Amino acid sequence: MRTNKAFAALCLAALSLAACSGKKTEDSSSTQTTTPATESAANTTSPAENTAAAAPVDYASLTGDPVHGKTIFLQCGVCHTIDPGVNKIGPSLHAIIGRHSGEIPGFAYSTANKNSGIVWSEEELFKYLEAPQKVVPGTKMAFAGLKKPQDRADVIAYLKSATK
Repeated sequence: MRTNKAFAALCLAALSLAACSGKKTEDSSSTQTTTPATESAANTTSPAENTAAAAPVDYASLTGDPVHGKTIFLQCGVCHTIDPGVNKIGPSLHAIIGRHSGEIPGFAYSTANKNSGIVWSEEELFKYLEAPQKVVPGTKMAFAGLKKPQDRADVIAYLKSATK
């Protein structure tokens, strides 16, 4: 029993570090390994692909998948919950759509967040989740962001479905 608790704590720490760095963790039971050389080769794209990847994606052009969003939300769950009235390192994200930034009672928001004037629409969340520090400079949220537009749309779909 004690070993299971230690393993769970280790997993939580790994997820926390991954969430803060914006990098995904890998399952240690996976038999596939990568070296810097194979990883670099796997990430090589042509100039045309780089141009396409840099093109901005409009949130309205995506359809979010709440099931996949729940999986992506595991990164967020290190600091946030969708339970109403429950704050962790970050505030509860229950019913976030339509909420003003920095308004959950009892949570110590950064001044930048409280004064941002943001009302969390799906479009605002989509922008914020890509690069929180760019959208709200000075926010305490130490998360690199979700770079894949589909992942952001999926998390938003999950938040909408899970907090109805």
